[in-house]
Amino acid sequence: MNFLPICRQDMLDRGWQQCDFVYVIGDAYVDHPSFGHAIISRVLESHGYSVGIISQPDWKNPKSIDIYGRPRLGFLVSGGNMDSMVNHYSVSKRRRKTDAFTPGGVMGKRPDYATVCYCNLIRQTYTDVPILIGGIEASLRRLGHYDYWSDSMKRSILLDSQADILMYGMGERSIIELADALNSGLEARDITFVDGTVFRAKELDDSLPTLVLPAFEEVKANKKLYAQSFKIQYANCDPFTAKRLAEPYGKEYVVQNPPQKPLSTQEMDAVYELPYCRTYHPCYEKAGGVPAIEEVKFSLVSNRGCFGACSFCALTFHQGRIIQTRSHESILKEAELMVKDKDFKGYIHDVGGPTANFRHPACQKQLSKGTCGGRQCLYPTPCKNMDADHSDYVALLRKLRKIPGVKKVFVRSGIRFDYLLADKKDTFFKELVQHHISGQLKVAPEHVSDAVLSRMGKPKNAVYNRFVEKYYALNKQYGMNQYLVPYLMSSHPGSTMKEAVELAEYIRDMGYNPEQVQDFYPTPSTLSTVMYYTGLDPRTMDSVYVPTDPHEKAMQRALIQYRDPKNYYLVREALLAAHREDLIGSGPKCLIRAVPPIAGGHSAPPQKVPAKAGGKKPGAQAGKKTPGKSTVKKTAPSGARGKRR
Repeated sequence: MNFLPICRQDMLDRGWQQCDFVYVIGDAYVDHPSFGHAIISRVLESHGYSVGIISQPDWKNPKSIDIYGRPRLGFLVSGGNMDSMVNHYSVSKRRRKTDAFTPGGVMGKRPDYATVCYCNLIRQTYTDVPILIGGIEASLRRLGHYDYWSDSMKRSILLDSQADILMYGMGERSIIELADALNSGLEARDITFVDGTVFRAKELDDSLPTLVLPAFEEVKANKKLYAQSFKIQYANCDPFTAKRLAEPYGKEYVVQNPPQKPLSTQEMDAVYELPYCRTYHPCYEKAGGVPAIEEVKFSLVSNRGCFGACSFCALTFHQGRIIQTRSHESILKEAELMVKDKDFKGYIHDVGGPTANFRHPACQKQLSKGTCGGRQCLYPTPCKNMDADHSDYVALLRKLRKIPGVKKVFVRSGIRFDYLLADKKDTFFKELVQHHISGQLKVAPEHVSDAVLSRMGKPKNAVYNRFVEKYYALNKQYGMNQYLVPYLMSSHPGSTMKEAVELAEYIRDMGYNPEQVQDFYPTPSTLSTVMYYTGLDPRTMDSVYVPTDPHEKAMQRALIQYRDPKNYYLVREALLAAHREDLIGSGPKCLIRAVPPIAGGHSAPPQKVPAKAGGKKPGAQAGKKTPGKSTVKKTAPSGARGKRR
């Protein structure tokens, strides 16, 4: 197995005089199937196309994208495995200190809005070479969208990048169709027929059913119209039922074709069995390697897609709701390769995907008729037609445990606890507790207020409570002492100070001590981000309270970490604003004492707070907010957990 070329000499050493495609990426070059550029380049290679990699070029120097010369068919451009703005900035818009996708974790090796920057760099040298953009940054910005970092509506990234075609979602099928079309001599402007792509058009094709969205200038001026437009986009993410969408921009349109169809198990196997080197390029050794590989090197991808459809998650918009899986044989073959790695210590870190315990579609009809348009599979309650069955996943995990050299197989990617509870058999739950947890299990209830959970598209808190009780009952049954680490989110749309205090009380009763807290982060093209910007829930067009004032957000965040002495004044202020003075004092239910801590607290009280915490009403200008999760540490002994109920 050899890496693809990263410089002109590598290309010449392969006997090539020219690359078919030059792939410009915002990440370091890591030839592992957890990295989108590795999959796309290897898929192209398997179909006979030559690909040269340009990783993290100097965006201030046009020559940095010209190291191979003119590609025969076109440039491919991706900002990386993360949106470059999420990669660069925290939810408070502060610059992050490290970049896990860069050699040595060094920050600053890619530009902001990397996809646009790289494409404009290419256009300075090559005005007529086709540019195809893809990856998460392009996928989620494919139509007009709210951009949190500039606090404005932005046009389709296709226009700002000057690219010819945008690939959205998982692009294994679309990239080959596009490559074959270009190879046949078609001009990029004439390739308008590939599923999973977006293109520009002067006029619409009347022979194809097309939904015309409100014009970009209209949604830019009218938040309610944007919420309505996004609802249409969100309803057209299914590959079997989606219509073509057209968004007008002056005298032209940006046209989105329906998503590409799900890969079959055989096709998924073929993708993951390509000859990856399974690590970063050796040229990064001196810099200390690429940190991001550590999380995935000894993990196994078993599925993609997610029918959980959380409001704050972009997976529905990117990968879709239909689950696609690899065969046991393919996964076992990869596991056996892992065992032979000199760095393998006997531990498979994860077997999963976006949601680990989704190993087949929610119901069989999805494979032929698509997902239901007006109904979610799990929210607000599991659909009666949903097939909640972990048998296949259990069988896979058992086989992996038996591989010689494997000491432990962990499940660390997300577990949908409501789906787990919907399975009438306890087999997976029991084996999860017995064999697949590394001391603590991370789950994502996100909040405890049913009002907030409804905006998140998550089950009611009572469902999580049932899961917790059963989890600890099984731990007791098997003589285990394993913890739960719940991910919690502050300042999500719908969370007033009342709900924030409710969450703090829950943390108190459970004995949690959250070590990290992250506010809701408005990333492009999620339902929650639209709520954040418009103050409306696109699903119902109901008005939603949105905490946008930075000080109120700080108070909501501090309530989750009310035990930290540094947060004393913020917590006190929050409790007074919520009229919950009963939680200040020395009683068993109090969150803080009446007297501030002598040492370790704020050096001085924060600035005076308005009597009323500010939030965004429908139509008001958005401030700042954030979707995310919180890492939590349990302080009470495990035996005390059930007492809260």
